[in-house]
Amino acid sequence: MTAAADLIVGPAQQLAYVAADVARLAAAFVRESVGAAAAASTKSTPTDVVTHTDFESERLIRHELMVRCPGSTIVGEEFDDLAGKNSVGWIVDPIDGTVNFLYDLPVVSVSIAATINGQVVAGAVADILRGEVFDATLGGGARRDGEAISASSVSELGQSLVGTGFSYESTVRARQADRLVHLLPQCRDIRCMGSAALNLCWVGCGRLDAYFEKDLKPYDYAAGALIAAEARAMVDLPERNGEQFTIAAAPAIYDQLRGLVA
Repeated sequence: MTAAADLIVGPAQQLAYVAADVARLAAAFVRESVGAAAAASTKSTPTDVVTHTDFESERLIRHELMVRCPGSTIVGEEFDDLAGKNSVGWIVDPIDGTVNFLYDLPVVSVSIAATINGQVVAGAVADILRGEVFDATLGGGARRDGEAISASSVSELGQSLVGTGFSYESTVRARQADRLVHLLPQCRDIRCMGSAALNLCWVGCGRLDAYFEKDLKPYDYAAGALIAAEARAMVDLPERNGEQFTIAAAPAIYDQLRGLVA
């Protein structure tokens, strides 16, 4: 490990601990409202709903992060960015899978990523209903409830279970549906489960062989993408490919999958 990497790993481990601890607290808070969620408003489209609990969860997360790491920058889904005074930043999704949460369905999570000078170096995703917490540090591997995880070793796309998600924008959903027509005959099956963060973590632990989605925001994928990558999945993100496209897959099927869906 290089000296530069050493400078990241130590602080990253501390930030991963903070992210996991706060995500666990927020997940417990959100869990109390499962089955009783109430829509507060909509955002990008009439189907892009936000609940009162989304706001309350983000307030809790912001408070806890500032207590533990005062002076940090915070970028969240529901509130304006908070400019910090040091090199540490946080990317927060207080409820990833809000529609599932509103309908009292599973696959709902809290996602918190930590950055140093703008680079994601740690992250945690808490499964609100299942109780699992995934975390990772840059160069330090990925874990589920403290145990190391690894991406699938599947070697054929035809034997692969692939996750995806759909945009709230109807015209984008139509294009996404066209991609599925090409992909579905080529893989074992496709799942659309409603939380990008958890889907990425499930690629990391082998519950899914791959996941892809268009038009995700950084708060959707920042922590989960690091977890998948540190679990040795192949990962490509919008800021790298310039296509607003997120993909994570077992290494042996990555190229073929990307060719079909990107």
